[in-house]
Amino acid sequence: MNKHNKPIRSGMGRSTPDRIFVQGRDLVKDVIGTLNLGDMAYLEMTGRLPDAHQSRVFNAILVTLVEHGMTPMAIATRLVYLGAPESLQAAVAAGLCGMGTTFAGTAEGAARMLHEAWEQHNGADADSLARDIVADFRAKGRSIPGVGHNLHKPQDPRTARLFEVAAQEGHAGRYVELMQAIGRHAQAAYDKPLPVNATGAIGALCCELGISWKAARGIAVIGRAVGLVGHLVEEQGNPIAREIWLRTEEEASRQDQTPADAGR
Repeated sequence: MNKHNKPIRSGMGRSTPDRIFVQGRDLVKDVIGTLNLGDMAYLEMTGRLPDAHQSRVFNAILVTLVEHGMTPMAIATRLVYLGAPESLQAAVAAGLCGMGTTFAGTAEGAARMLHEAWEQHNGADADSLARDIVADFRAKGRSIPGVGHNLHKPQDPRTARLFEVAAQEGHAGRYVELMQAIGRHAQAAYDKPLPVNATGAIGALCCELGISWKAARGIAVIGRAVGLVGHLVEEQGNPIAREIWLRTEEEASRQDQTPADAGR
């Protein structure tokens, strides 16, 4: 063994026969019955407890993406549960794997865009910076993370509420300003409704809270995991996955029928 290897250390938690510590705090005395789930998540991700203002903003972020109806993620979760009802965790994991650059996962891209913009152009004017960002994405033929929605037009109602909460708690700073400016310039450049969506707002608020852009998608994962468990609870009492499977199979198989059969 190489004795010069870096020691393995973690400050996340440790246990003794009669005590459990989380981020240096006694789980039984300081956490259970004291912290809500959002504050616990904030502690785990940052190593510190949120103040009242940070807590409200962070919890608002978490609940925003818990549920959005019968999304591809929810459908995947239900179908996997249909095939493997003994593995609820696998069904939830399958749904979470669908969180990416199309559905719910763009908070990471938005947060990175905002973080790097201010890091590289500190002191710049937000409006001018936003115009340059939009022009750069457009020239490269790339979608702007956190902008646009297939359903919520011309505004995403979740965004307005998130920014309202952030303003009330003193966390609507330069990242929120830049994200809003990007939304305005995107709509002007493309001449179509391109609202700042919920993940764009979440990306901005992660930056406002000092949370790394690399963790932004993880926050979305926390919230959506709750929603997917909810879908499975509903599936247990009101199953629809089998119907989705059978109807999809029936419609997809029609191409194998003759024209005469298809008309029956």
